Amino acid sequence: MSWINTFTGKQFCYAKPAVENICIEDIAQALSHECRFAGHLPEFYSVAQHSVLVSKIVRPELALEALLHDAHEAYCKDIPSPLKHMLPDYQYIESSIDSIIRYRFNLPASCSPAIKYADLVILATERRDLGIDDGTPWPILEDISPSEEEIVIPLNPAQARGLFAQRYFEITGERIG
Repeated sequence: MSWINTFTGKQFCYAKPAVENICIEDIAQALSHECRFAGHLPEFYSVAQHSVLVSKIVRPELALEALLHDAHEAYCKDIPSPLKHMLPDYQYIESSIDSIIRYRFNLPASCSPAIKYADLVILATERRDLGIDDGTPWPILEDISPSEEEIVIPLNPAQARGLFAQRYFEITGERIG
């Protein structure tokens, strides 16, 4: 068996992922239950909430791409970067699913530089606000400052899903069921 049942009842096949099995409701649900930093936080904080924050600090025309920049994690899960770099097969699968999601939502084929930068700004903001800054330098955040406009206050999964759905509606005008 190379597929999973999604929240909405679709069968998502890893061996042959199909665009028709990509669903915003599944993405919202899964990301709202996926904890950032492999769960190594004082309290739960979701990928969905992270994605909303990234979408709020980019230009409006990039907001949907920013909201969905980690959407592949709805199907692949959030694996810490140091471990992910050791798993080339996983990276390939993740990349193929990201490509299908980008196609499904009419996004650029690869992540925009502005989204990558905003993602790092929110990472720095999370580090500041989530109690995970022990003073050890994070090379990836060299010359990156936290957002002055956003403060990370963790939400539970239901709240994070609602926030994600609201942000999707603000950007697209489409409601998530």
